[in-house]
Amino acid sequence: MSDLTSIAPRQSASPLHLVWSRDGLLPLFLLLLVLPPMIGGFWLYSLSLCFANSIGVLAVTLLLRFGGEVSIGHSVFVAAGAYTVAIMEKQFGLSLFAGLPIAMVIGVALGLLLAYPSRRLSGVYLAVTTMAMALALPEIILHAGSVAGGFEGLYVSGRLLPGVDKSLQHYYVALVVLVGVVLALDRLRQSRQGLALLMARSHPAAADAFGITRDWARLSVMGLSGGLAALSGSVLAFASSTVSPNSFTLWSSIFLLVGSVVSVYGLSLARALLGGLFLTLVPQVLAGAGNWIPVLYGASLLAVVLSGHYAPRLKALWRRP
Repeated sequence: MSDLTSIAPRQSASPLHLVWSRDGLLPLFLLLLVLPPMIGGFWLYSLSLCFANSIGVLAVTLLLRFGGEVSIGHSVFVAAGAYTVAIMEKQFGLSLFAGLPIAMVIGVALGLLLAYPSRRLSGVYLAVTTMAMALALPEIILHAGSVAGGFEGLYVSGRLLPGVDKSLQHYYVALVVLVGVVLALDRLRQSRQGLALLMARSHPAAADAFGITRDWARLSVMGLSGGLAALSGSVLAFASSTVSPNSFTLWSSIFLLVGSVVSVYGLSLARALLGGLFLTLVPQVLAGAGNWIPVLYGASLLAVVLSGHYAPRLKALWRRP
């Protein structure tokens, strides 16, 4: 069943308390809230990065689900958000709270800037266009001079509340932002605007009859996706306390797309975390494998994708009398 047909019978967006009850959102959120005292510093740091990466996975999934397009250049938007927060702190002394909305606006603007000239492109042509941006990004950052910190990058202090442990601030800020994004996407999916975007993707002719142009839909989806990716970069910079060109390469964009595939293109908290965990933890687990890293990474990706594909069938067979 498509997104459009699954939502069409609903007349209005669900109340907030019903949203919390779906997909196990509330129990999972409560579990993550009480988790820090039970884990060590390494896992606290890793989960903070995981939450930030999960937002990036949701940004790519949003483009896939609502626009039906593939991007291999979302590292551009992530880098825009990360460097915005770092530069705002270095040049103007602004904290993350002030840098986040600015980063999102810049991400939306970049998304619209990319979407307008490429609004008639689709499929592999759009993917190659976004890939070209991702390839050029590290050189652009390096040639930005001292503003972007050059090859060494910039440091982000990452402290918002004095007297509170820095790692806990990283963890809870990233978690709250991630949950906020999940709730916002759920509301979008059930709103009239969300239905319009889905109709423009699934039934362009019917959408045109209702005055919903495909160009408007493409611009809107890319703008929203770019804003979310920039938000991911902002949280990532805060959680890791540093930004550098090496963190935003073509491979970064490919990994975000891989995370979206691993999450089975889901917009729930659990699925976003699945994609974020794969991006964050699998490279760390395989770090000591040497030349076998690409082979093991590919095998693990294949295992996750196949399990997600066949899990419903196996579940149905198990329930069959």
